[in-house]
Amino acid sequence: MPRSLRTTPLPTEPHVASLAALGRLIRAHRVASGLRIDDAAALCGVSVDLLSRLENGRSGVSTDRVLRVLDALGLAMLVVDKAKLPKALKALADREAERPAR
Repeated sequence: MPRSLRTTPLPTEPHVASLAALGRLIRAHRVASGLRIDDAAALCGVSVDLLSRLENGRSGVSTDRVLRVLDALGLAMLVVDKAKLPKALKALADREAERPAR
């Protein structure tokens, strides 16, 4: 019998300051998309082991694989100057607030 997906709330803060935070964000988006880890790994073109290591914040995952997973899951990475981070986060929040409810 296939395992059911455990609901993982989507992080409200898009700021990622660690591999663990990136992993939580990736897992939350995968689960919100209704994808089991094996299905997501196949979609991303990576192994289940690699995706599991990434979701659990373990090192040893190359940057090109991280970017491949993000892209396949419909996510993007944005790099901003730390000094401008509060302004960038506010702009993202304001833009999200302007979007119609889904």
